[in-house]
Amino acid sequence: MKIILLQDVENLGKRGEIKEVKDGFARNYLIPKGFALKATPSNMRTFEALEAQQKNKREKEKNRALKLKEKIEKFKLKIKAKAGEEGKLFGAVSSIDILNGLKEHGIHVEKGMIHMDDAIRTLGSFEVEMRLHPEVRAILRVEVIPESE
Repeated sequence: MKIILLQDVENLGKRGEIKEVKDGFARNYLIPKGFALKATPSNMRTFEALEAQQKNKREKEKNRALKLKEKIEKFKLKIKAKAGEEGKLFGAVSSIDILNGLKEHGIHVEKGMIHMDDAIRTLGSFEVEMRLHPEVRAILRVEVIPESE
């Protein structure tokens, strides 16, 4: 029986491929579990339409991420923090602080997009990587300045 794989199946193939498998394997396992569809002309057209929709959706998400990248790379985030002698902070600037600072300026991102090796613990300028999309990364410039008392 010819089938269209709806998702990657180990030792069989990748999503979208058309494979020839034994009838029992298709009827008893692949089709009931939602891993495949029988490769009829109707199902092939339906699958192609679904693929086109998903490709369009992925393109829109990538374009949205590219616009956000442009906005982020033009922006410099200033965060005020209490600091002691020699510029060491009382505490640290974490991804939550960066997220809140971006929201205050109308830039909405998710916490998981901000990638920091470690929290910022001193005054100064830093670059923080942001993964906006699997193919789009941006560098946010963060300046930690002392809080006026």
